[in-house]
Parts: sequence; structure tokens; C-alpha cells
Amino acid sequence: MTGIRGAIGRAVLLAGSLVLWEAAVRALHVPAFILPPPSQIGLALYRGAESGIYLQHSWITLVETVLGFLLGSAVAFLIGTVLASSRRAEYFLYPFIVMFQNMPKVALAPLIIIWFGLGLGSKVVSAALIAFFPLLVNTIVGLRSADEDRVDLMRSLGATPMQIFWMLRLPSALPFVMAGLEVAMVFSLVGAIVAEFVGSEAGLGMLIQSRNFSMDVAGEFAVLFLLAVLGLALNAVVVLVRRRVLFWDPSEKQASGGPWPEERALPATGGGRRPEHPMKGSTP
Repeated sequence: MTGIRGAIGRAVLLAGSLVLWEAAVRALHVPAFILPPPSQIGLALYRGAESGIYLQHSWITLVETVLGFLLGSAVAFLIGTVLASSRRAEYFLYPFIVMFQNMPKVALAPLIIIWFGLGLGSKVVSAALIAFFPLLVNTIVGLRSADEDRVDLMRSLGATPMQIFWMLRLPSALPFVMAGLEVAMVFSLVGAIVAEFVGSEAGLGMLIQSRNFSMDVAGEFAVLFLLAVLGLALNAVVVLVRRRVLFWDPSEKQASGGPWPEERALPATGGGRRPEHPMKGSTP
């Protein structure tokens, strides 16, 4: 019931915002080339959907974003694991990574277009570059967040470094990694659109550019709405995966609603103590 009420509340808030927007634009006589009313944007959405142009360009941008996300995330996780495992590697490599990250990707986009062409490759590389750094930092921090007492205990029991990684360091890093993946997914979409702005044969970014040249502001807002929906859908997929992967994490149990089962079993008064979560408890 709480989820249904939340969805209804969001729908009411969105509808009220659109009505207020429509009324304000008409009451203040704002020109359509500055801020079109939602009715004109809805008409542009309908016409584009009817012609099929939005579906075609949305699919291209979606493919660019997902491939860039996968490429950037894989490279970031591998390099982050190496840097977290070796202080020497971090000392020599991390400053260069930070320097590269500080370069504006908009400035790099023309070079990427020259190197990889106007096709899919340049958009994937651009998306991967922007998605790379957030996951890299989260991976390093997450892998180093493991309890050193537990690491020492596993070593004393004869565990190999690989066993310590898979059984302790990686589970401890998963909340950080999943948070980095959420940010990386959003940045991947931004990277793909930036590359399409610079030079592209298709995609929602190219469609925005073409409608900007023709002063079709309502059409631009329609494409922006599609980008917002696409970003929301991609984020929802990552959140769903996070909840499946981090089902044991206390934050996910609290976010899913309701107290822990152990909390329900405790009496309202008394000195009962909730059992600690197996992944968050004290050192064995």
C-alpha cells in the first residue's frame, strides 16, 4: 500500500506541476520559442512517436550508453582493484588518472570523434571515459573498507590472498561499487549525448542539435523529456540489480520497508538486543 500511495503521490505532483507550468506560460504570454507550454511539448512527442523517429534515435543512444557503461565500469573495476591491492601502483598511477579525469570531456570529444569516427565507437568511448572515474574511486575505497582484524584472522587460518579477496574484501566493497555504478550509469548517458553533440549521424543528441537549428523548441523539450525517461529507466535497472545483489545489506533492508525480522521479534520493552547482521557484526 505504501508503494501504491507513493506512486499516486508522484503522479499527482507531476500532473500539478504540468498544470501550473501551462497556466503560467499562458497567463504571462511567454513566447513558445522561449518556453513552450506542456501541451505543445506533448504534441511534439505524439508526432515524433507516430513517425517512429524517437524510437529509432532512442535505441541508438541507449546502445551507446549501455556499451559505454559496461566498458567504463569493467576497466574502472579492474584498475581500482589493482590500485587498492598495491600501494606502489596507486602511488605511481593514481595522479595520472586524476589529471586525466580533470580534463574536460567536452574538450576531448572532438579528438575522440577524429580517432574513432562518427559511428558507434566514438560514443561508446566518450561514455566510458566519463563513467570511469566514479566507479574507480568507489572501488578503491570499498576494497580498503574491509575489517583488517577479519583479514588477519583469515590469514591466520591459512586463507590465500584470492580467498580473502572473494570472501571478504569484495563483499565489503559491494555497497561502494553499486553506488559507483549508479553514478556511472548517469554519466554514461551524459557522455553519449556530449559525443552526439560534437558529431553524430544519429541519436537523441543529434536530434536535439537538428531541432535547435530549426528553432523547434517544443521538439527540443520533447527530446529532453525522452532523455529524462531514459535516464530514469537505466537508473531503475541499476537499483534493481543493487537490491538483488545487496539483499544482505542493512541499508537495503531498511529501504525495502519495515523493520528487521529480528526487531519484530523483540519485545517492546526490556533489554533485548537485536542480533547483529552476519556481514556487519563484530570480529569473529
